[in-house]
Amino acid sequence: MFEGSALDFIDVGPGKLRVRHGGSGPPVILLHGHPRTHMTWGQVADMLAPNFTVICPDLRGFGQSFLPEDADDHVNSAKRAKANDCVALMRSLGHERFSAVGHDRGSYVAFRLAMDHGDALENVVVIDGVPIIEHLERTDWRFARDWYHWFFFAQPDKPERAISVDPLAWYGKLSPSLMGEDAYQDIVAAVSDPRVIHGMIEDYRAGLTVDRRDEMDARASGRKINCPLLCLWSTKDDLVDTVGDPLEIWRRWAKNVQGFGIDSGHHVAEENPGDLAAAISRFIG
Repeated sequence: MFEGSALDFIDVGPGKLRVRHGGSGPPVILLHGHPRTHMTWGQVADMLAPNFTVICPDLRGFGQSFLPEDADDHVNSAKRAKANDCVALMRSLGHERFSAVGHDRGSYVAFRLAMDHGDALENVVVIDGVPIIEHLERTDWRFARDWYHWFFFAQPDKPERAISVDPLAWYGKLSPSLMGEDAYQDIVAAVSDPRVIHGMIEDYRAGLTVDRRDEMDARASGRKINCPLLCLWSTKDDLVDTVGDPLEIWRRWAKNVQGFGIDSGHHVAEENPGDLAAAISRFIG
């Protein structure tokens, strides 16, 4: 995976991001979810690299990127802060305009990039995600049962203590057979580090506080995403069951929306990288 790509630690101002970058052509940044690192994109990156310059960072608080200082309002783990990191990263690599692809928690960073930095984005792709407040306003007993971790991770201290007892039991679905041995070992190292566990959990705390407020402010102002938006979802996951039609939701937030489901479980970059890479390539090409 990441054949011919460089591995660097690039200073984005508040700290350094671990980044893989390579390929040639229009630039695209790929943003991972929880509890992944940039390594989740390895197969997709190799498929895109012949036609695109592919940049894959560990988000702040994840993997081997810098761990932000704690703040009472969790603002240092906000998606706005992570989107700012991405813009600084891309500019440091010489890319003033680019496309962004985000999966899971990374989809919220891609969303915030499109809202806050629309002049920098050519296209945005969100995978297995809708705005946080769209989930929260649909919360019922099924969501609380199946997505309970959103609310557990929002609690102080207890999530870190519970996960750190046996990280590989908590993240029991990690498998080298799907993601490859290198990606597996990278994620095992990440979830075995109590500091990284805290950084990842802070992402959820920010989600229910500062990120929620930022989304409510954006909706109240009537701002919409101007660049084309592609919404993809895993047909063997539960996003549609949870929120209904993702396209209907995203059309409230963006002016130009298209999308479809991909035959996969939640971690589509690992489970069906071919169809995912083809969808991204068609959209941003």
